[in-house]
Amino acid sequence: MDLSTTYLGLSLPNPLIAGASPLCDELDTVRRLEDAGVAALVMHSVFEEQIGRERRRTIEDLDANVDAFAEATSFLPRPSVFRIAPDEYLEQLRRIRAAVAIPVIGSLNGITPTGWLEYARSIQEAGAAALELNTYYVASDPDEDAATVERRTLDIVRTVKRVVTIPVTVKLSPFFSAFAHFAAALEAAGADGLVLFNRFLQPDIDIDQLEVRPEHQLSQPGELLLRLRWLAILSGQRRFDLAASGGAYEPAHVVKAVMAGAHAVQMVSALLRHGADHVRVVRNGLARLGEELGYDSIAEMRGCMNLAKCPDPSAFERANYLRVLHSWKGE
Repeated sequence: MDLSTTYLGLSLPNPLIAGASPLCDELDTVRRLEDAGVAALVMHSVFEEQIGRERRRTIEDLDANVDAFAEATSFLPRPSVFRIAPDEYLEQLRRIRAAVAIPVIGSLNGITPTGWLEYARSIQEAGAAALELNTYYVASDPDEDAATVERRTLDIVRTVKRVVTIPVTVKLSPFFSAFAHFAAALEAAGADGLVLFNRFLQPDIDIDQLEVRPEHQLSQPGELLLRLRWLAILSGQRRFDLAASGGAYEPAHVVKAVMAGAHAVQMVSALLRHGADHVRVVRNGLARLGEELGYDSIAEMRGCMNLAKCPDPSAFERANYLRVLHSWKGE
């Protein structure tokens, strides 16, 4: 079976991408991922707070509050939590580009359209094949409406697209009230793709120390279902590339994502749990499973189960909803 695909203008031998994570920190790990067959690598994000005035403002905020409301300071990022400094990030990107032949995608995490644009250009100059914008933002201000939240991301995309020539994809959370409409607006703003979805880290509270402790849980296969729903909806509506992120562990998971419309499937938790060599297991299993299902290529498989194949997608979704509710039987 021909596993080749295209994603963000890149010709890839298969749809498996190592998503943004600590996997890019060590060159030996990156080389093992390439040897195992990963088609591309996403660098972990460099944060807006690390760059220029935003970082200095964060430090000043921490210093100003160190004696008052001490328990609340744990909500703000300290400089020590960042993995590497911005200059070191660019140097690591250059080292990875020199060490492997696979495309390397840079990643920026921010929520304003200014203060980090020069760095987007620097990521391109360091050799990134594309740029992933991670707009991790929890809309907690009651005076900020949904349109304002969306406009912020659209402004970021438009501004970044003006300063770089490499493809730009946007990694989103699923928490937008009219996601299909927002996706169309992102395409109109110039986004070359979407990554579905970002996973918000859920904070826990230490009741003894009065501290907020961010908890990171690896994704579980059940999380893939939400990705499949929106891949199936958007792949029949939009022309840009789509990547699944979250819940892909096995060859069957990749097949489902591609059938729903994914051009690529990002893996992180499975690789952190099982190691870089797990890519080879999934890639080989993907080829076997695809052949067993009667497909000659990934291109033939892509989108075969999206909602564009259904004459009335909303009725289809509603029918399935009713079927699930009425088919439930107690233990």
